[in-house]
Amino acid sequence: MAHTHTTDVLIAGAGPVGLSAASELRRHGVRCRLVDRLPARLPYAKAVGIQPRTLEIWDRMGLAHAVLEAAVAMRGQLIYVNGREQARIDLALPPEVPYGFAALPQYETERLLEEYVAGLGTAIERETELLSFTQDADGVTARLSTASGADEEVRARYLIGCDGAHSIVRKGLALTYEGGAFPEEYMLADVEADWDLPHGYGVRSSHRTDDGSTDDLLVCIPLPGARRYRMSMLVPPELTALATDGAPARGDGDAHGLEGDRAPELAHIQAVVDRLAPRPTALSRMRWSSIFRISHRIVDRYGDGRVFVAGDAAHIHPPTGAQGMNTGIQDACNLAWKLALAVRGEAGPALLASYDAERRPVGEEVVGRTVRHATQGIETDHDDPRTVMLREAQLLVGYRGGPLSGSPYGPADAPQPGDRAPDCAGLTAPIATYSLRLLDVLRGRTGHVLLLYASDTADLAEAAEAAGSAGVPRMSNGSPGTPDGPALRAGLQTIAVLAREAAPTTPDTLTVPGYRDAAGEFARLYRPDGPTGFVIRPDGQLGARFPLSATAAAVSGYLARSHMTAHLTSAGAVSS
Repeated sequence: MAHTHTTDVLIAGAGPVGLSAASELRRHGVRCRLVDRLPARLPYAKAVGIQPRTLEIWDRMGLAHAVLEAAVAMRGQLIYVNGREQARIDLALPPEVPYGFAALPQYETERLLEEYVAGLGTAIERETELLSFTQDADGVTARLSTASGADEEVRARYLIGCDGAHSIVRKGLALTYEGGAFPEEYMLADVEADWDLPHGYGVRSSHRTDDGSTDDLLVCIPLPGARRYRMSMLVPPELTALATDGAPARGDGDAHGLEGDRAPELAHIQAVVDRLAPRPTALSRMRWSSIFRISHRIVDRYGDGRVFVAGDAAHIHPPTGAQGMNTGIQDACNLAWKLALAVRGEAGPALLASYDAERRPVGEEVVGRTVRHATQGIETDHDDPRTVMLREAQLLVGYRGGPLSGSPYGPADAPQPGDRAPDCAGLTAPIATYSLRLLDVLRGRTGHVLLLYASDTADLAEAAEAAGSAGVPRMSNGSPGTPDGPALRAGLQTIAVLAREAAPTTPDTLTVPGYRDAAGEFARLYRPDGPTGFVIRPDGQLGARFPLSATAAAVSGYLARSHMTAHLTSAGAVSS
């Protein structure tokens, strides 16, 4: 066996989730190795929907512009039942949301992420498979099979399993994966259709029997390119008969994903379209096709010790609403900044445990909702349309009451700790002759951002000075003893926002970067209760909200919660 190599984080699986984890870790300066058993990206348009929340995360990374140039806008969905249009759902969001819904083939998403992480110095190690691993108090020892066929032992501080529904990491941790499988099989195909339906609209067309059950289904999602769609539908009897049994499994009981044995022909797809398409349509240029099976499962915990799972390794569910890949990407981003602090010695097991506490409830909700929508249709959701749309866009994902979220402050209906930090327009800076969005101000930052809001520059200056002296004491060499002094705030970047109604002094008289809420959008969306401070986490969620006069205590309290350094808490040096 080859000699042992060391890295900070080993990531198994280079799909969108593994690539997102690697991207965020590298942005935070963490060394990582990214391995994948496949020789190349699969050329299939599997997960195609890109949610607005994911685009916000990619904006912070500096990746959004590349996605916008490659993707197609998803404008809505046309719903037909028994040949008649039942609903037209327009994917409309409030004007302050910076991005709409988009569609992009998964291999294009992977290409853009792969190029991004390569620019940060990490390449995918192809044809390299994780075989097994063990962990101890100091790290993880993993055994890899490499492209040359040799075994390699890798020593890493942490391991992330982004290795899909049949995850080696999940099985190695002996996590349960409770749920079930849909009995139906589906066909997927990437084809062109010559109909005249509105550009950017998906189609869901079904046939319902007299008892209300659905016995035929066609779902079409637009893809980049003229008249191009990813279509899915039930498998016809002649293809089902080719299976070895009625419910082919994958050897481990997790019947989920593409199946390579049976590939539908264009005629199979055309037959369903002839029955269910709202317009007579000739299909052409089929790029690929496959059989797809759907399960719904979720692990009992998202990690154990120094090993974690994300994406399909943690949760699988119907593709309804394009929730799966996006949820996995957000798993990765939630975990990455926490691992970065742990690698730097600024956080311990308590912070890493918050990954499960925050993300598993999200996974449970997504699994339940997508199963419900798959069986009943999204149009049967009883929530008001605005809530449904914001939730599908993943803009309502939050961690209120979680271990990192402090006490609420201000109006009850204002963004509170744990919620997504809203974007807003209309910020101005002394030098720029154009207005900015808050996303513009946050783009490229990797750490926490302390945002101070007031109408008086003196209040802002006093709060900025208080923030500079706040921190959490850290012990020398990680051992109990006399604190070295305020520390653990190196990743906290402070910016100030001057209220619209403030006197015409300019923000550049401050000692921290300053902007003016010239359009009043920040005040409208954040609803500050007088001079107010906010902590925005690296993943774009609010970590704290507090009166500006309490900045020092609030920042120290948040850092105590968010860093949760193990040796400090055990020594009684901090309390949260």
